[in-house]
Amino acid sequence: MAQLTQRRSENTPGDFYVDSSCIDCDTCRWMAPETFSRVGSMSAVTTQPETPQLRQQAMQALLSCPTASIGTLDKPREIRQVQQQFPLAIDPIEATGIYHCGYHSKKSYGAASYFIQRPEGNILVDSPRFSPPLVRQLEALGGVRYLYLTHRDDVADHEKFQAHFSQPHPQWNPSGQTCERILHIDDISSDTTSVEIQPSGQDVINLAPDLQIIPVPGHTLGHTVLLYQEKYLFTGDHLAWSARLEQLIGFNRFCWYDWNVQIASMERLTQYHFEWVLPGHGRRHHASQEKMRKQLEQCLGWMSDVA
Repeated sequence: MAQLTQRRSENTPGDFYVDSSCIDCDTCRWMAPETFSRVGSMSAVTTQPETPQLRQQAMQALLSCPTASIGTLDKPREIRQVQQQFPLAIDPIEATGIYHCGYHSKKSYGAASYFIQRPEGNILVDSPRFSPPLVRQLEALGGVRYLYLTHRDDVADHEKFQAHFSQPHPQWNPSGQTCERILHIDDISSDTTSVEIQPSGQDVINLAPDLQIIPVPGHTLGHTVLLYQEKYLFTGDHLAWSARLEQLIGFNRFCWYDWNVQIASMERLTQYHFEWVLPGHGRRHHASQEKMRKQLEQCLGWMSDVA
């Protein structure tokens, strides 16, 4: 919970503020860019949200902050209403069935997680914080059949989600199916030895006709990405949009295995078609397939230059 006594002096006067426990994860800045900015090495409120829409976005960022570093001077009257808005549709206009879960976890340094609603079984992509309001909303959307983990860094509360959504329930799990977790064997650690599905090797895994798991070692040895409907690419920490560079990037400063291997993995993605890049860290991006391919080729050139 944010502490007024630790309120950063860089905040503009008003109701919302960021305290000094901020870890600079960027969550609030991309969720409510009109309100939050980076000042020094942390986030701060640089413009108070004055309209209902901006206040709603700021409140969504408050609930998603992994370290509870965002606070308000007055008790927010709309907190329960905003809790019920999660998970948030990635496209408020087109009904994609793809949602941003919010409720980022400190355990994964504030990485974003996603929810795919599909008749054949819903998928949670990486683990958010196990928060009762979010869990209730996921139940209302039909529960979780698979918990797909892109890599070892963003597993957060995977055990709690798996245990909860493996329980028989007349609404969201009438058949009593086990919620199965998926994580490449090369990224299994002491915290994830109980993961049910541990693919190995570098071959593409067809989880379903509309779902492909593509190994992309580099950031970590066992990193994979998930391609859904040849349109949505869930990229973990492999690929993201940089607002500063205005292009797709990999994280060369945070490559825990091998940068040259990651370049080769990025080259592999040029074989696939997609329109959305939905990362754990970094900004998401939407473009036509043709434009996305050109931007991916630009990313490859940039990666080679910084190698």
